Amino acid sequence: MGTSKSSLETDILIIGTGVAGLSAALKLADHFKITLLAKSKLEKTNSSMAQGGIASVSQATDNFNIHVEDTLKAGAKLNNPEVVREVVQSAPQLISELAQIGVQFDRLDDGQLSLNKEGCHSKRRILHVGDYTGKNVQQALFAKASQHPNITFFEDHLAIDLITKKQVDPNFFDQNYCLGAYVLNAKTQKVLTIKSLATILASGGAGKVYLYTSNWSGATGDGIAMAYRAGARVKDLEFMQFHPTCLFHPKSRNFLISEALRGEGGVLKNRKGESFMDKYHPLGSLAPRDIVARSIDAEMKKTGDDYVVLDITHHTSEFLKNRFPQIFQKCLELGIDISKEPIPVVPAAHYTCGGVMTDINGRTDIKNLYAIGETACTGLHGANRLASNSLLECIFFANSCFKDLVERKSQFHEDSTKIPAWVHPKAANPDELAVVSHMWDEIRRLMWNYVGIVRTNRRLMRAFHRIKNIQFEIREYYSGCRINSDIIELRNIAVVAELTVSQALKRKQSVGIHFNLDYPPIVAAKKHKKKSDSPLQNSSAQS
Repeated sequence: MGTSKSSLETDILIIGTGVAGLSAALKLADHFKITLLAKSKLEKTNSSMAQGGIASVSQATDNFNIHVEDTLKAGAKLNNPEVVREVVQSAPQLISELAQIGVQFDRLDDGQLSLNKEGCHSKRRILHVGDYTGKNVQQALFAKASQHPNITFFEDHLAIDLITKKQVDPNFFDQNYCLGAYVLNAKTQKVLTIKSLATILASGGAGKVYLYTSNWSGATGDGIAMAYRAGARVKDLEFMQFHPTCLFHPKSRNFLISEALRGEGGVLKNRKGESFMDKYHPLGSLAPRDIVARSIDAEMKKTGDDYVVLDITHHTSEFLKNRFPQIFQKCLELGIDISKEPIPVVPAAHYTCGGVMTDINGRTDIKNLYAIGETACTGLHGANRLASNSLLECIFFANSCFKDLVERKSQFHEDSTKIPAWVHPKAANPDELAVVSHMWDEIRRLMWNYVGIVRTNRRLMRAFHRIKNIQFEIREYYSGCRINSDIIELRNIAVVAELTVSQALKRKQSVGIHFNLDYPPIVAAKKHKKKSDSPLQNSSAQS
């Protein structure tokens, strides 16, 4: 799982080893030689932290039309309806394929699938493996992929930038196309040039752009930033989903408390033990995520408390251990018995609904460059992601990308373009690296305070001007420092932060996850005026 060479060639380069990247690799490997990059260890991805499950119509009382409507409603109808229907209708077959490679979804005593219900779902349709579905699916895919002779894994290899035809040949005026990527070996600190027939960005989301997040530490928007720098369009980054319930504990900063607990009757309460969600939305604690996150934010501001609590003590210890083994054990390790006491929770940046613009096959604006999973903006989510549609999106677009590449196989040919070797600037001194750390922290705090759950134009403008200045400073450091992982990730979160703010400023309405106090959602606010003293409703929450 590594190399000492300065360059290599492959058929398909896949950047990211989550469910999207592994799914694509496994299907493509029968037709191409695959190189898979993990910026850290193979198992460290956002996919491995996905607790809830995979949404799919799985019982007679449900149907595709209902799943489609639930997805469109959650996304405030800003979704692409054709994409939504394609994904929803493909779900049962894709679930069957996962079962064939060893994913054993939980079943009831009578053998029927155990199906969860989460926020904004009209029916129980979430297939799951305990409360660690993403980890289980990723492990099953890796077990299969690691046995395939056409798949080569590279751990601790962080992509720096994509290589395009226009980049190496300024006189090239046809449609730009991707030639591969420059990649840093984090262990040797050497840069590897990888040339490929096609490149797939499956590098996950950008939760680490924010100070508080449920994401793993490597979720720095790398694929989004690289694609943007290469000339691909990026869309809907203002729609950063904040998960309402991240565990609030000094020893655990990013542990997620799954929405499935609220699906099993968990109730959100303030520190006084008072249930509060009913005054914000008719669905109470099972309202859409954007509504719940804003409601919690409003309660905390009203009371001055640092957190609220999720109470699921009406269930027995035995039920909770079996249904939520990971959450039960994690909380117990921290001194919280969730069968006897409520769980302290706060909202945190969770899921990037926007990303690199693609078509239904995962194609970007740049020929031979694909984006799948959380890196991509596919049209599935619109202004807010419906719970547990994310893993479904990963396997669907991995499959559609696979079909497209196989269909185009005869069109690929060896490109004679000579790619220049990476040029290392002088080494940085320790003082400069300390400044990099300070800028990283400043961006994340800036995004949390000014581009968070509730926004205003004034806050957004402050963030925009400051990030512009930080970008100038980063360019100075980047051009003068020897490349390293910290500088690469800082550069990427700065790009994603700037894009997020600029796209938020252009969105002249409060819709879905994007809630701007300067554009109150008047219609929905009037609808529930008697129940709420805060304009928290929006079009994604209409029932």
